[in-house]
Amino acid sequence: MFKMFRGSDSSPQSSYSQSSSSSMSPSPSASPVTGPARPIRLVYCDEKGKFRMDPEAVATLQLVKEPIGVVSVCGRARQGKSFILNQLLGRSSGFQVASTHRPCTKGLWLWSAPLKRTALDGTEYNLLLLDSEGIDAYDQTGTYSTQIFSLAVLLSSMFIYNQMGGIDEAALDRLSLVTQMTKHIRVRASGGRSSASELGQFSPVFVWLLRDFYLDLVEDNRRITPRDYLELALRPVQGSGKDIAAKNEIRDSIRALFPDRECYPLVRPLNNENDLQRMDQISLDKLRPEFRAGLDALTKYVFERTRPKQIGATVMTGPVLVGITESYLEALNNGAVPTISSSWQSVEEAECRRAYDTATEVYMSSFDRSKPPEEVVLRESHEEAVQKSLAAFNASAVGIGSARKKYEGLLQKFLRRAFEDYKRNAFMEADLRCSNTMQNMEKRLRTACHASDANVDNVVKVLDGLLSEYETSCHGPAKWKKLAMFLQQSLEGPILDLAKRLNDKIGSEKSSLMLRCRSMEDKMSLLHKQLEASEKDKSEYMKRYDEAINEKRKLADDYMRRINDLQSNRSSLDERVRVSEMDAVSKVVLLEARVEEREKEIESLLKSNNVERASTVKALQDLLDDERKAHSVANKRAEDFSLQLEVARAKLDSLQQEFTSVRLNESALDGRLKAASHGKRFRTDDVEMGAGSVQETGTNDSRGKKRSRSTTSPVMLTQPEDGGSVFKGHEDNQSQQTDQEDYRKFTIQELKQELTKHNYGAEILKLRTHNKKDILALYEKYVLQKS
Repeated sequence: MFKMFRGSDSSPQSSYSQSSSSSMSPSPSASPVTGPARPIRLVYCDEKGKFRMDPEAVATLQLVKEPIGVVSVCGRARQGKSFILNQLLGRSSGFQVASTHRPCTKGLWLWSAPLKRTALDGTEYNLLLLDSEGIDAYDQTGTYSTQIFSLAVLLSSMFIYNQMGGIDEAALDRLSLVTQMTKHIRVRASGGRSSASELGQFSPVFVWLLRDFYLDLVEDNRRITPRDYLELALRPVQGSGKDIAAKNEIRDSIRALFPDRECYPLVRPLNNENDLQRMDQISLDKLRPEFRAGLDALTKYVFERTRPKQIGATVMTGPVLVGITESYLEALNNGAVPTISSSWQSVEEAECRRAYDTATEVYMSSFDRSKPPEEVVLRESHEEAVQKSLAAFNASAVGIGSARKKYEGLLQKFLRRAFEDYKRNAFMEADLRCSNTMQNMEKRLRTACHASDANVDNVVKVLDGLLSEYETSCHGPAKWKKLAMFLQQSLEGPILDLAKRLNDKIGSEKSSLMLRCRSMEDKMSLLHKQLEASEKDKSEYMKRYDEAINEKRKLADDYMRRINDLQSNRSSLDERVRVSEMDAVSKVVLLEARVEEREKEIESLLKSNNVERASTVKALQDLLDDERKAHSVANKRAEDFSLQLEVARAKLDSLQQEFTSVRLNESALDGRLKAASHGKRFRTDDVEMGAGSVQETGTNDSRGKKRSRSTTSPVMLTQPEDGGSVFKGHEDNQSQQTDQEDYRKFTIQELKQELTKHNYGAEILKLRTHNKKDILALYEKYVLQKS
C-alpha cells in the first residue's frame, strides 16, 4: 500500500539528539521564575512511588493568571521529543537531550517562561510547553507509563505523539495504553467506567508526529494527505478472532479518544549518520529542505490550532492547572481513579473560594474608614469598595457553575453584612460622640451666660463657635436632632436667664441715664451762656489780631524794599570789581608785551652789534630795570584792586548780617503775635469749664486782656547811624530799667530781642548753640557791661 520514499536510504529507527532553531518559533516571554528561562519539573515520582508536584513549578504557575494552553509531547524514550519542544521554543537547546541510550526526562517537565500568543480569533493566552517521560522505558512499569500518558493527555490543549517511522501494527500496539486510559480515568464519579467517546469530549487535539518518515504517500495510484494516511491506518481490520478484535479495539479507542486528530510526517534531517550525532553544531540551512519545510508546517499548525484548555465554562489558568494536577495526583496516589468532572469541580471550588477570600480582603482594605459616618458618604465608599472586591473576585474565580454562583452569593452576603456592621458601629460611635460634644457645649454655653461681663453678642459668638465645632466634628443620623434639642434646652435655660438679667440691668441703666441726661441738659444751658460771652471776647480778639497782621505786612514790605536796595548795591560793587580786574589784567598783559618787545630788541642789538655790546649793555640794563619797576607798579595796582574787592566783600558780609538781624526782628514780632494768640486760647479753655469757675475765668480774662495789650503794642523800626536796625517800642526808661533788673526771668526769645535792640544781633549769630545760658552771658557782657 505504501511505497518506499524515493531517494532515501535512512533507517526508520535512527535517532538524533539536537537541532538548530526554527524560524517559525516565537520568542518566550519573561519568566516569573527568578533567573533565565529553563525547564522546571512539574510532576515526579518520589522514592515511595508517590506522584508529587515540584514547588518551583507550583510557584511559577500561581503567577500566571491569564488563560493558558498546554502543548505536550509524548512518545517512546530516546526518540527526540525534547528536540521538537526546543524547535517550538525557537532554540537549539532548552529541554535536555542527549545521544545515549538512557532516557533524559523523568516525569513531566515544564518550560518556565510561558509563550505569549494570540489565537486566530484574537484571544491572547500563554502557551506552556510540556515534556513527558518516554513511555515503554526499560525502567518503567506498564501502569506508570499509562499514568504519565494519561496525565499528559488530561492537562494538554494539544497532544503530540512522537514516533519513528510510519504507522504500522507495532506502532498501534504501542498506543494500546490508550485503551487502558478508560480504566484509569473517569468522566464522572458515578456511572461506572467511562468510555473512550466520553473521554473524547475532554481530550486535546491529537497530532501523530512521524519522524524519519520514508514512505511515499500514495493510495490507489493517487497522492494522499498525511491526515488521510492516519485515517486509513485507523480503519477497522477485516476479519474475526481475538487478535483482530484486539487490533480493532485499539483503533476504535484512538478514534473515540481523539476525535480532533492530525498527522505530520518529517523526513530524516540529514543523510550522514555521523552528522546526526552533532546536530547542535549544524546550522538550519544545512538540514534537508524537506525536513525544514515539514518542521515549519508543524510549528505553524501548533501555534494556530492551540487554544486555552477549557472544561465547560472554566478556562484553565496557572492556578487552575495546579489545582487540576494536584487533584489527579491525589487520586492516583490513593489508588483511586481520577475523575475529570470532579477534579475540575474541586478546582473551581478551590479557586472560587480563594477568589472569595481575596475579594473580602480587597473590600476590607479598600473601604475608606476615614470618611464621616454619614449614610450617603458611607454608601459611596461601600460601592467603591464593592466594585474593587467584585473585580478581584472575577479576576481570580473560574467557571460559571454552581461553585462560582455559590461564592458570588457568599461574597454579596459578606459585603452587605460587613457594611451594615460597620455602619451600625460607626453610627453608634457617632451618636456617642454627639452626646459627649453636647455635654461639653452645654457647660461652655452656661459658663459664657453666667460670666460677669456676659452679653448677647458674646453669647452669640460663643454659640456660633460651638455650632461650627459641632458641625465639623460630629456626624451621624442623629446629629441634627440632638442639635435641635440642645438649642431648645439652651434657649429655655441659660440663654433665657441671661436675657432676664440683661433686661433688669438695662432697666436700671435706663433710670441712671435719665438722671444723667437731666444733669447734662442743665450743664448745656450753662455752657450756652458761657459760649455767648466767649463769642464777644472772640470778636474783640479777632479785631486786634487783624490789626497786628496788617502791621506785620507793612514791616515785611519795608524789609523787602531794604533787601532789594542792598542786593542792587552789591550788584553795582561786583560790576566795579569786575571792571577793575579786567583793566588791571589788560595793563599787565600790555606791560608783558612791551617787556617781550624790549627783550627781542636787546637780543637783536646784541646779535647785530657785538662790538658795542659792552658799552650799551648798562644802558639797556637800566631800561630793563625801568620796565621791571613799571611791571611791579602794575602788579601793586592789581593788588590794590584786590584789596578793594575784599573790602567790598566785607561790606557785603556786613549787609548780610544786617539782613539776618532784620530776620531776627521779624521772628520777634511773630513771637509777640503768637503770645497774643495764646492769650485767646487760654480764655476759650476757661469758658469750657463748669459753672462754678465762671467768676475766676472772668478775672483771668481781664488780666489776659491787659497782658495782651502790653505784648502786642505796635513796634517801630528806626535806622541808627551805623546802618544797623533796632526795635523801639512805647515803653519808657522806667520799664527798661525794670526789665534789666529782672533780665534773668526773660525767655530766650526776649533776650534775643533785647540784644538786637542794642545792636548786638551779629554777636548772636556767632554763637554755636542758642541755649539760655550762652545768650544770658552775651546779654550781661554787652548790654549790662558786666566783665
